Amino acid sequence: MNTQQMEQMGQFKITVWEEENFQGKRCEFMLECQNIMERGFNKIRSIKVENGPWVGYEYPEFQGQQFILEKGDYPRYEAWSGNSSYRTEHMLSFRPIKSANHSDSKAMGWCSKEVPSIKVNSGAWVAYQFPGYRGYQYILERDRHQGEYRNYNEYSTQAHTNQVQSIRRIQH
Repeated sequence: MNTQQMEQMGQFKITVWEEENFQGKRCEFMLECQNIMERGFNKIRSIKVENGPWVGYEYPEFQGQQFILEKGDYPRYEAWSGNSSYRTEHMLSFRPIKSANHSDSKAMGWCSKEVPSIKVNSGAWVAYQFPGYRGYQYILERDRHQGEYRNYNEYSTQAHTNQVQSIRRIQH
């Protein structure tokens, strides 16, 4: 099933709550939300992903630190920030990751902790600043930037270094 079919069938679904532990105001989404405050929320403090992979952002307009959100419950910020050395207690925008089909995905290793550019040939990946899937998260997709991240500052608005030491593909 391709991304367009998934969107038409409502295969992307996320529910967000304004307070921790699934309390307070809630809203379901099947498409991106550039600014949760425009929906009458002050912030997002808990999340349930029912279908599809999503990426949440610290600030409106898909800005700030990125957090990968795969199927499951995220009752508090620790659940989505995981092993990240960067913690934020809320999200203000999010979108589905539409290119997470890995029918022909391949990865190759590298021998330096610095990665100045990345080419994504298929699917979607999350790169981490440190080994063991820790540190800043960078969502890298074939469908964004035509899969070409020519400079580390294209990884994310919060990318301050070209340090990438672990990477994994995003599961649908």
